[in-house]
Amino acid sequence: PKTDIVFLKVHKSASSTVMNILFRFGETHNLTFAFPIGGGNQLFYPRHFLAKFVQGFSPRSPQRFNILCHHMRFLQPEVHKVVSSSAFYFSILRNPVKLMESSFAYYKGTSAFSRAHSLEEFLSQPYHYYNPADGDSHYARNLMTFDFGFNPDGDVSAERVQLMLKAIEASFDLLLISEYFDESMVLLKEMLCWDLDSVVSFPLNIRDSSTKSLLSDTIVEKIKDWNRLDWEIYTHFNRTFWERIDRDIGRERMQREVKVLRERQGELARTCLQGTGSVAPKHIKDSSLRPLQHGSAKILGYNLKQGLDKETERMCRRLVTPELQYSSALYKKQFAQKSP
Repeated sequence: PKTDIVFLKVHKSASSTVMNILFRFGETHNLTFAFPIGGGNQLFYPRHFLAKFVQGFSPRSPQRFNILCHHMRFLQPEVHKVVSSSAFYFSILRNPVKLMESSFAYYKGTSAFSRAHSLEEFLSQPYHYYNPADGDSHYARNLMTFDFGFNPDGDVSAERVQLMLKAIEASFDLLLISEYFDESMVLLKEMLCWDLDSVVSFPLNIRDSSTKSLLSDTIVEKIKDWNRLDWEIYTHFNRTFWERIDRDIGRERMQREVKVLRERQGELARTCLQGTGSVAPKHIKDSSLRPLQHGSAKILGYNLKQGLDKETERMCRRLVTPELQYSSALYKKQFAQKSP
């Protein structure tokens, strides 16, 4: 199994669920994480990543970490300084239309979105609300492009788009697609030589459907237009994703693998969870399992079954622990004060 991994955590793309998978794998195999200095969950985002943002990094004795997965704005030469040269690089993309709808709810407090009453209103005259010079403007336009390290307001000429796609291809071994999450996990498992249970997950950091809005065709086109660079990234890598499946796995075997993965997920849900799945924040009984609430989104979580044996309880708890709590527990473990 591969243990040196860089995951570019693209915002609002099922990346918290992927992060849980990496946290569990790292914890099980006693791997080291490249944590932000002082803990926290972002590597000084939205600045471009620098090696010195990582706790325990020193240019004099460069320590390599196994897993780099916290929010960052990608800058490969700096990433190279903290992970092994053979590390596996991957990320996950999401349809920019859904991504923007989600961002508008989640980042409602940002300068570009706070004055617009609806996404429609924002898109009717985006430059009335959007100022590229604002420190949080990246949440409102081409967010994936920004996370990959590029200029979200750059020109969209065919030539520039090609350069950007080639640069991403040169840096990353695999780009997953969040709309095909289960297929993505099968592909990831294959490429990392991991077992099934390592990539099983429950969806984390998801919104209650009551806070999701349906979009008209006109709005969909406006979103694609406004996020043209993201759209180019997504359509290109959605295509190569399926090309890779056809080349390395084949559709039939993929269907079988997805079925097995979903069955295992169902089995774990029956073992671990009270009720049928995710619940609203106010119904989460154990406050340590309550996810951070953000913007106007309502983020769901889980209740564990009572009376599980110790081992099962530990496994189940790992599956449902929200990102911030899990990250902080692993940070404390990795940087435990060494007693004299």
